[in-house]
Amino acid sequence: MSMQNVAAPAPDYTAPKRNALTHIPGDEGWPIIGKTFQVLADPKGHIEANGAKYGPVYRTHVFGETNVVLLGPEANELVMFDQQKLFSSTHGWNKVLGLLFPRGLMLLDFDEHRLHRKALSVAFKSGPMKSYLADLDRGISARVAQWKAKPGEMQLYPAMKQLTLDLAAASFLGADIGPEVDEINRAFVDMVAAAVAPIRRPLPGTQMAAGVRGRKRIVAYFREQIPLRRGNHGADDLFSQLCRATHEDGALLSEQDIIDHMSFLMMAAHDTLTSSLTSFVGELAANPDWQDRLRAEVLALGLAADAPSSFDDLEKMPLSEMAFKEALRIKPPVPSMPRRAMRDFNFKGFTIPAGTAVGVNPLYTHHMKDIWPEPDRFDPLRFTEEAQRNRHRFAWVPFGGGAHMCLGLHFAYMQAKCFARHFLQNIEVSLEEGYKPDWQMWPIPKPRDGLKVRVKAV
Repeated sequence: MSMQNVAAPAPDYTAPKRNALTHIPGDEGWPIIGKTFQVLADPKGHIEANGAKYGPVYRTHVFGETNVVLLGPEANELVMFDQQKLFSSTHGWNKVLGLLFPRGLMLLDFDEHRLHRKALSVAFKSGPMKSYLADLDRGISARVAQWKAKPGEMQLYPAMKQLTLDLAAASFLGADIGPEVDEINRAFVDMVAAAVAPIRRPLPGTQMAAGVRGRKRIVAYFREQIPLRRGNHGADDLFSQLCRATHEDGALLSEQDIIDHMSFLMMAAHDTLTSSLTSFVGELAANPDWQDRLRAEVLALGLAADAPSSFDDLEKMPLSEMAFKEALRIKPPVPSMPRRAMRDFNFKGFTIPAGTAVGVNPLYTHHMKDIWPEPDRFDPLRFTEEAQRNRHRFAWVPFGGGAHMCLGLHFAYMQAKCFARHFLQNIEVSLEEGYKPDWQMWPIPKPRDGLKVRVKAV
């Protein structure tokens, strides 16, 4: 199929008139601001209260628009699996990401999304992944050694954020990026901060203005580098892989496509992984028995402290993978996922008209007591093969599902287990008695206080 047949923009939509949704139970709150502040203050408590009061389908008003929220695994399956192509990811995410990360993979729909995803998948095949692992392993080992050399209290989140930025630069852009790396990293930090800023226009002095400047810097860097990476200067990093990737008709990805996909992939990989690894280590600090079990698994690999990690080594860490999955259950890195209904549809006895902003909520599903007994308790054994066998396949969706399932999920597992190997082999982590981290759960979970931990050499 030629790209010319699918490159047209996603079909436009008209939001339904307000009275078209009054048959949906719910409370839209105050005029204009609706329930926005309640959602920002306590997204989990807010959605659980609405679920208890109104059921699995309810109406609310956030960020200037009436939304219909669908709750539970069946809702996740309907919206994410989307066999009938009812739901637009483009028109769901554009309000949040469109200005700074336009036409990233998650912002494409249907046939166009499928073709771009297929072209990008070359960068996540076995050969490139082994190359990424080598770069990640060296970077993680060196950083953990620095942490080990400075025992005592550490602010975990900012330390993890710097680590994941450096790792993304090495594996995505190449270890030889040179002195520009700090400038590129700063641009990405500004773009990510702007994506969730309350002021959505690039007014002077705002986060959005800094984000727009950051995007200009990133675009200029990528545009300058693409011809070099397509020539003799390309290596095995993800950027170089995309510069050489082709569509089904043999055509190279366009320069603009590469720029848009690289910007989005680096943002997605960096910010969500920072959140996930922080919550993972936080859970190990709070649950020393599990920390000991995972450390025993790592030590059983028999690797010297300075030995590199291989794919085979990571395959021998099932408990570490289960613990990472449990951390993702408790604090999914994308707690809510927006879509736009492109045609009328029915769910749980309600007809919902075309144009409606629709949301599903992994954070809610991951804490449903009938699926996850004692949902706030950290228990990696929820992810044994036997435990998962009879569970709804959309009950655990930290990476989304269906056509938009995260393209980099295996990259995330690889990075998490590589990190666990070096961290647990070298460091013991704990929390001060009585200390409870204060987490902000939306738009991407992060500890407001940085998550204070104590580290010491093993």
